[in-house]
Amino acid sequence: MKIIDFHSHILPGIDDGSRNVETSLGMLAMCKEHGVDEMIATPHFYADANRVERFLENRQRAYESVMAQNADIPHILLGAEVAFFAGISRAEKADALTIEGTDIMLLEMPFVTWSDSVVQEVRDLIEKRHFHIILAHIERFLKIPGNKPYVKQLLELPVTVQVNAETLLDFRQKGTLMKMFKKNEAHILGSDCHGMHHRVPNLWLGREALEKKLGTEILQRIDAYGEDLIDRHKIHN
Repeated sequence: MKIIDFHSHILPGIDDGSRNVETSLGMLAMCKEHGVDEMIATPHFYADANRVERFLENRQRAYESVMAQNADIPHILLGAEVAFFAGISRAEKADALTIEGTDIMLLEMPFVTWSDSVVQEVRDLIEKRHFHIILAHIERFLKIPGNKPYVKQLLELPVTVQVNAETLLDFRQKGTLMKMFKKNEAHILGSDCHGMHHRVPNLWLGREALEKKLGTEILQRIDAYGEDLIDRHKIHN
């Protein structure tokens, strides 16, 4: 089974992640060294700051600048970390922001207390637009006052829950997240890596923490889930 990093900012010069090709190659080499087979490149997309067409052009240019180096790196799938916005479920070009070749969208929820309308937008993305939604770094939203009932509502939908590896090293949060993985309320990991000196690639550290607490079986389940997720949601033209 593949080890997949579902959330990363490894493409150079497109967001607040890697600043240049050299940094990207260093990050990718580190991932390769620690057994990562596939990286989902998920640069930030903010609808109020970027047009979809320009974002896609910049992402492709950044990707090609890395691939031109012919380095021994994990396989890269292109995606986006799409910041939630009101009306996202009706945005015509939202399907261009899914993970390459699939109907999967990595969605970053709002950093404020959610509402019924926010949950309804996600429901509409699933039921009306037929996207499969990955909720990015769910742990960040558990801490927002008043948010837990809305998180509960989202977890009752057919979504995939992604956790950042670094959170599993944080004594203040790891207990809650370990329980979520044990209960199958959390499904996959991402490094959410941004550079070589700040928010570095660390997927394997999160995996080690999970294995120590929950056993090897949890990693097998995560890897099987991740590989199956990509396969099941491929778009066949």
